[in-house]
Amino acid sequence: MQRDPAVIESVRHGRPATISQRGHDLLADPCLNKDAGFPADERDAFGLHGLLPPHVASIEEQLALELEHVRRKQDPLERYIGLAALQDRNETLFYRLLTARLEEFLPIVYTPTVGRACQEYSHILRRPRGLWLTPDDRDRIPELLRNASDQDVRLLVVTDNERILGLGDLGAGGMAIPVGKLSLYSAAAGIHPGLTLPVSLDVGTDRQALLDDPLYLGHRAPRLRGESYDAFVERFVDGVRAVFPRAVLQWEDFKRGNALRILERYRDRLPTFNDDVQGTGAVVLAGVVSALKVVHEPLGRQRIVFVGAGGAGIGIARMMRLAMERDGASPAEARAAATMLDSQGLIFEGRAGVDADKAEFALPRARMAELDFPAADFHGLQAVIARLHPTVLIGTTGAPGCFTESAIREMARHVRVPLVFPLSNPTSSCEAAPDDVIAWTEGRALVATGSPFEPVRFGSRYHVIGQANNAFIFPGMGLGAIVAEVPVIPDDLFLVAAETLAGTVTHGRLNERALYPPIGQLRTISRRIAIATARAARDLGIGRALADDELEAAVDQAMWWPAYVPYRYRPAA
Repeated sequence: MQRDPAVIESVRHGRPATISQRGHDLLADPCLNKDAGFPADERDAFGLHGLLPPHVASIEEQLALELEHVRRKQDPLERYIGLAALQDRNETLFYRLLTARLEEFLPIVYTPTVGRACQEYSHILRRPRGLWLTPDDRDRIPELLRNASDQDVRLLVVTDNERILGLGDLGAGGMAIPVGKLSLYSAAAGIHPGLTLPVSLDVGTDRQALLDDPLYLGHRAPRLRGESYDAFVERFVDGVRAVFPRAVLQWEDFKRGNALRILERYRDRLPTFNDDVQGTGAVVLAGVVSALKVVHEPLGRQRIVFVGAGGAGIGIARMMRLAMERDGASPAEARAAATMLDSQGLIFEGRAGVDADKAEFALPRARMAELDFPAADFHGLQAVIARLHPTVLIGTTGAPGCFTESAIREMARHVRVPLVFPLSNPTSSCEAAPDDVIAWTEGRALVATGSPFEPVRFGSRYHVIGQANNAFIFPGMGLGAIVAEVPVIPDDLFLVAAETLAGTVTHGRLNERALYPPIGQLRTISRRIAIATARAARDLGIGRALADDELEAAVDQAMWWPAYVPYRYRPAA
């Protein structure tokens, strides 16, 4: 729905808004609708008497009622559908609910429930959100971007739907990911939804079950590949730069080769980042830094094994390597600290089929000989652990159970406090359950996961399982980039975000073995990360030249709080 930009400005800054919509038109606008929250004078001015029950409800009363509605639903997917319906009807109330109950509802609007929503998207969609672009639209992308919004959009999240969580190619269903991400941007970082746009580059799907589904809503064609795909992405980026020149562009859930290539192609042309690569790298780095406060060891002394060589695994490995070098390790030392496995086992020099993205993490031949690896093409996780004695084990495979009992016990034989991060989403794809890892290590392991898990009791002690959720990083990063008006987003800012996040983990949380803060603190954490990254951008000479107190004020001013503002009526011209 097209709106007067002045209205959005008034609403997001908490000022009275002058609007011309009346009656049913006003109630049908989710950005402006207050439902029963319209006071008597606004019901008079906007022709709402008789269209609403007579009681004027406070937003707190509405919040209690919506909680009652959602909690009546036992199935998480039904809760997802119910919350989406609320978002479609009354955005202010939806975001007030999400902001007030982040720990309860983040697993519903995002991982793990959003995975089911993506899988069943064509069968549960009520009201489309965002912008859909297909190869047939390549010559009119700027026009369609303007159709989507005439606002000064400052943040886009875009996916091509090919690597949705650990679920693979979900075609049109992948749109639930940008929608969910932007919901978190608004709830956690206060970026008003009127300034955001979710985008699906629907270039087809190779999942035959979707193409065979008569109710499938997406582009019915095999996936666009090669030069045609790259040209389509180029047209999209050109369109964004022309229509929304101040916007931050976030890439989401692209296949590894496309994700890394696209990031490298565009990272110096506009403010852009890939959350699966850089955001995941930063949030995992923060968890490792938190854990090292418990084991009292420096990052540079760690031996890290990465299981999974997709975009997330490579992003984490690159971020760890960069952090080690910043801590004083030489490039050779940082490279030697990281070992990577993919679906074919250990990646090493001379192994057939290792592409360039993975080759930078290949174990050198000399090191293979030194560790007495036999002459073979396949070396599995347990063999790697037995020879390298890793202190940190990180999984991004999407392969449930691949952190086996024997492998974890082998790790624990050589390490006082194993750091184990089974990160794959959703929960069903997790490399190992936290209670198993803790039991297999006699309670010594520090564990963080990608999906939420309940605390684990071992002996007389409870282990709180911290969630390595990218939501700790990307909302603050996006807000900081918008406030700082950066032309590019270098990896240095993600290091700052990781350090800032690690600094929010209290001694009390570490005593509970939790490596991350509670999700309920997300808004405060996003503010801290936005300030820290905006300050770092300024110091790098790529952001606004604002003093520290001016930066803090600018971040606070940019953070919308979901509350109703007074309306004044102005007849349409």
